[in-house]
Amino acid sequence: MSFYDEVGGHETFVRLVAAFYRGVATDEVLRPMYPDADLGPAEERLLMFLEQYWGGPTTYGERRGHPRLRMRHAAFHVDPAARDRWLLHMRAAVDELQLPPLHEATLWDYLQRAAHAMVNTFEPSGIGPAAGGRDGASLPVTTRPPHEPTA
Repeated sequence: MSFYDEVGGHETFVRLVAAFYRGVATDEVLRPMYPDADLGPAEERLLMFLEQYWGGPTTYGERRGHPRLRMRHAAFHVDPAARDRWLLHMRAAVDELQLPPLHEATLWDYLQRAAHAMVNTFEPSGIGPAAGGRDGASLPVTTRPPHEPTA
């Protein structure tokens, strides 16, 4: 049985991602990193990514290919302040799930490591799109451990 199944499958990850984006929607640091007026597409990408990562459907890979998270985030200045805000909202989302302690610790450990791996600048300013803009894709605030294993 996968972690995905153990924690409740699709419904659990839907709840996690929805709670996370409720926080992002009003966050003055993170919200500018999402150029779309509607956070729905980013929410869907994060849901697909997390489900696949934890052993659920492989929809993310089928639609978007390898996560290449550092590359997908390279167009944004992700500094420690942005990382900390991301973790703040994700912590609140994880807490809402009320998972058993081992599952909660496993999920939270991964999310922390992944968030730290996305930091690509220590400049205190410049949060949001980097000079030159994005490649046209919306930011999927999703994460993968620093070693980014292949699917």
